[in-house]
Amino acid sequence: MDPTITAPRAEVLRDRYRSRLPERLQELVGPVEGNVELPLHIVWSGRTSYSLDRPKSRMTLYRTVLAEGLREDLVALLHHRLLTEQWPVLRRLISPYLREVWEDAFPELLRTAPADTTAA
Repeated sequence: MDPTITAPRAEVLRDRYRSRLPERLQELVGPVEGNVELPLHIVWSGRTSYSLDRPKSRMTLYRTVLAEGLREDLVALLHHRLLTEQWPVLRRLISPYLREVWEDAFPELLRTAPADTTAA
């Protein structure tokens, strides 16, 4: 793959994800149980309802909101404790650019990751 093509795209993605970050993880005060309905600007087709009480559903919700949500969505739909608890698995399911941005901004997420922190 031509690095002159991928480098600009990678930086655009990193900048997009950085611009959406909360200042602190504790700003993520979304629900910790029950069902969550995602708005159309996050998920424009397919499944829109997720159960926080089911691990796979919760993981899919977090993956989707991290990738597609705006800053306001991250704060309203994600919870800092659930994000931290899920991070060791979640970090392997999201894009490497998204993972880099979140781990650079919040090193505490790395403390929850397994000893092998290389990308899957």
